[in-house]
Amino acid sequence: MRIAWIGKKSPFCGNVTYSREITNALLDRGHEVSFLHFAQEESEPDNWPKFQEVPLPFIYKSQVYTIPTFKATKVLTDSLRQIKPDIVHASLTLSPLDFILPEICEQLNLPLIATFHTPFAGKGAKLISGTQLLAYQLYAPFLVNYDRVIVFSQIQRELLARMGVREENVAVIPNGVDITKYSPGPSQIKAEFQAERLFVYQGRIAPEKNVESLLRAWKQSDMEPDSKLLIVGDGPLKPSLQPFYGTEEGIIWLGFIADEDRRVEILRGADVFILPSLVEGLSLSLLEAMSSGLACLATDVGADGEVLEKGAGVVLNTKTVRSQLKTLLPLFQDHPELTTVLGQKARNRVLERYTLTDNITQLEQLYREVLLQRPLPVSHRL
Repeated sequence: MRIAWIGKKSPFCGNVTYSREITNALLDRGHEVSFLHFAQEESEPDNWPKFQEVPLPFIYKSQVYTIPTFKATKVLTDSLRQIKPDIVHASLTLSPLDFILPEICEQLNLPLIATFHTPFAGKGAKLISGTQLLAYQLYAPFLVNYDRVIVFSQIQRELLARMGVREENVAVIPNGVDITKYSPGPSQIKAEFQAERLFVYQGRIAPEKNVESLLRAWKQSDMEPDSKLLIVGDGPLKPSLQPFYGTEEGIIWLGFIADEDRRVEILRGADVFILPSLVEGLSLSLLEAMSSGLACLATDVGADGEVLEKGAGVVLNTKTVRSQLKTLLPLFQDHPELTTVLGQKARNRVLERYTLTDNITQLEQLYREVLLQRPLPVSHRL
């Protein structure tokens, strides 16, 4: 099948990882993939697949949203006309092009699928203020015009349905992780940081990630000198937090790490992964940590609580993250047998429900359904 994938390659975020992993896997299964994205002059990791690329011009690009140039619509339309894909799959980038895509694909008679990543607060909770609520309200009327919309959990599906998107047009396909790459294994990371017990946070250093609650809890827990907390990631709050939470408390700031092998080594050598977010979709960082065999603590937001439910990890309440962590951090420090058991359960949960292989199989089936419902003269079939 010939697939036109519209997504992101930078700056690094969950959407970027999603696009890379899915397109790699689709190519491995023999599909043709063309990747259309907002490109710029930059060095890129070598773990991206080799595919036809189409750069789309832009004015501004961040981890959260992108502003294209006026020319981008014409470049996108002309490129799709030339590629002649069987199906178009947009990993939505919070860009004005997301709203124009259905019109372009209708004009070209191309079926269109979207993956909607925007995070949300979770079960029974109001979306966390402005940005997320606005994104759902803004996107819902346009998502109606996509042939299918992929989300990561039933909760998210119901949320979109309440905003007018027909449930039968919303497919729940959870994120998947490469269980071979992200797996338990040897690591020298503890020796490198002279740690007996190693805790990790990986993600953006931004308000919605609630990292300060973790940092305050760590500082107040009087952890042992040989217990270390690694902060992997970058973001707008880092300059204001780093000076107050440093090596004297056992906190090590590693910044953004582009090298995936290095991230794998960190996870394999760590004991506990902590994600204190106020909003999420379905965190790939959490799934990678679980697949690597870490004991995982995460807030009940997005689909993360669902991932850890029934004993696969510890689910935190967003209202009392700091006080809960203040109790739990010393517990996980002093009882390695607890982290071992939870790490095994986390790995088993990923094997049961969240493998990249299953994700791709479900995606292929969705492509087939859409093509059958909207028969087109296609040049390649599954």
